[in-house]
Amino acid sequence: MKTIYKRLTLYVSGLFILALGCSFSIMAHLGVSPVSSLAYSIHLITPLSVGTASVCVYMVFIAIQMILNRCVDLREACLQMMLSVIFGFFMDATLWLLAFLPAANTWWLQAAYLIISLWVISCGLIGYFTAKLPLLPYDALSFAIKNRFEVTFSRAKISGDVINVLVSASLCWIFLQQWGAIGIGTAVAAISIGKIMGFLNPKIQPALLAWVHAHTHHQNAH
Repeated sequence: MKTIYKRLTLYVSGLFILALGCSFSIMAHLGVSPVSSLAYSIHLITPLSVGTASVCVYMVFIAIQMILNRCVDLREACLQMMLSVIFGFFMDATLWLLAFLPAANTWWLQAAYLIISLWVISCGLIGYFTAKLPLLPYDALSFAIKNRFEVTFSRAKISGDVINVLVSASLCWIFLQQWGAIGIGTAVAAISIGKIMGFLNPKIQPALLAWVHAHTHHQNAH
């Protein structure tokens, strides 16, 4: 029982850190990561908060999953909806917390927030994936694309990112006549986060797994 509590703690912590990293990328004003781009675009063109927009976008992703999977798994859909609300709350909460930091009015502060966001997002993703609990709708959609079109997961993920960015850019251009959520930071995030995770994963994940299963190993020793 302790193991599942630790996995839940790791999972929720990972989601919070992920949201914190996404909020840092928003603070940088250099373009947000592909994962956050559509939600942030909707935030820019509507009165919705970033968190509420994230929930709305994730609901669309859940519907697309059902279409691609050609079935309706109500239990999975409800679970993803609940996770969407939690992550949306974390997005608004972390943006509120970061509002106390200086605004990115200089290029070096923008660069600092962007670099921080890349490393924080990577750490959050490692914790969230290591917990091996249900995926957020964006990540689950990548698996739906993979299974539906019989492509590798990396290709499905890249396809999802590209579509997300294109839709985000189109919405911002149509309604705001500017790229809005898309910028150099979007490209940097798309290229860098996977590499940072590859660097950090061997260093962080073994320690996280050891902590999660410490109680089990202790019982086995007895």
